[in-house]
Amino acid sequence: MTTILAIDQGTSGTKAVVVGEDAILALAEVALRPQYLADGAVEQDPQDLWDSVLEAGRQACARAQVPIDAVALANQGESVLAWDLGTGAALTPILGWQDRRAEEVCAGLREHADLVSERTGLVLDPYFAAPKQAWIRRNRTRTGVVTMTDSWLLHRLTGEFVTDAATASRSLLTSLDTADWDADLLAVFGLDAEPLPRVLACDEVAGTTTAFGAEVPVAGLIVDQQAALLAQGCIRPGDAKCTFGTGAFLLANVGTTARRPTTGLAASVAWRLAGTTTYCFDGQVYTAASAVRWLESLGFIGSPADLDDVAAED
Repeated sequence: MTTILAIDQGTSGTKAVVVGEDAILALAEVALRPQYLADGAVEQDPQDLWDSVLEAGRQACARAQVPIDAVALANQGESVLAWDLGTGAALTPILGWQDRRAEEVCAGLREHADLVSERTGLVLDPYFAAPKQAWIRRNRTRTGVVTMTDSWLLHRLTGEFVTDAATASRSLLTSLDTADWDADLLAVFGLDAEPLPRVLACDEVAGTTTAFGAEVPVAGLIVDQQAALLAQGCIRPGDAKCTFGTGAFLLANVGTTARRPTTGLAASVAWRLAGTTTYCFDGQVYTAASAVRWLESLGFIGSPADLDDVAAED
């Protein structure tokens, strides 16, 4: 029996599941608490993130009590940090996907908004990775590399410097048509001299790891919402799903031809599998579970289970 350790590294927690050929063998979850700071800042501690990946994965493996054959990783997307490519050490906190401090970067690039939208299928907004990467370079450090969190986690696991096509498409730095780095976009954000991770297909092997026991390959790389689209069986054009976590995200499969939305949605690579690239449209609600946690912190509810009772009060 082939067994896979699948890790979903999210904003509010890291989940791990060991799956066999036709069954879930074990589950584990480690909670995380992003810091919501002044001026729209949202940060996470890189060490907490890395520790949660190890802890959740090792707990799931211990509960499954079977050797694993491979590790797969889904990531939260759009969150970025600077780190040392030689040692893997983080050089900055992680700027979460909700962080708005890069508004100043976007404001200075408004003349390029049409180019960014046409090339990427996205909009010029701090939600995506490139403005936050540029903000880190302007305000925090010029050393190391600055990437989304997946490249850092994969480097810690395998020693490789890689990302996947779906995650890279959320950066504002790749062409929607080619799903690869775009020189013009890199120049727009002042990132054209940056070392860039190699873009892999979602079903490519990134490398190997011994983080969870014996040495096994790390493959099955994808950003979290596209992972949910695939996992929920939305494999035909027109299939759609909505998932609720820190935020809420509605994604629809639009087939194997890159299309630009005209109604304010975002277009991305859904996945690249077996040599074929599939695309999706998505709409985002930035606060879902994070709003529930905020209500809890203010004392309006004791736990999420209280929501229905509080909402029903006169």
